[in-house]
Amino acid sequence: MNTEKLFTQGCVAQNLHAASKKQLFQEMAELASKCGAVSSDKVKVRDIVAAVAERERLGSTGVGYGVAIPHARLEGIDEVRAVFARLETPLEYESIDERPVDLVVLLLAPANASSLHLKALAQVSRLLRREDLRERLRSAPNNEALHLLLTENRAANAA
Repeated sequence: MNTEKLFTQGCVAQNLHAASKKQLFQEMAELASKCGAVSSDKVKVRDIVAAVAERERLGSTGVGYGVAIPHARLEGIDEVRAVFARLETPLEYESIDERPVDLVVLLLAPANASSLHLKALAQVSRLLRREDLRERLRSAPNNEALHLLLTENRAANAA
């Protein structure tokens, strides 16, 4: 799976406003629905929010360095998809390094795709572990630049 397939055009947002995790999950679920990452006929925004919130109760998906990767597996999703947001204001997130989060990837996978889900999670984690990429994402001027940064090294990032 390459990052271009994970992050489809239009599934990125710069300066997303969220004052809480719940609002963040809501905004990102709405973006996933609007950009076509999930079919709004099969998966409702509230179902995404509930699944991501349930996963978050098991432990924070704040992985450090200002990055969070909330994720869930859901019925009605056909393939693994990701939605990216750079937050307008860093959000307290209970991350492992206790730093607020400003870069968020919502990862959604089919209910029966645990190995693909884990591969995509590892791939996104590797990608965002790179300090140079995180800094470039933080300074990107628009959604198109964000998308390009997330997908530019497709061959190197293939899982």
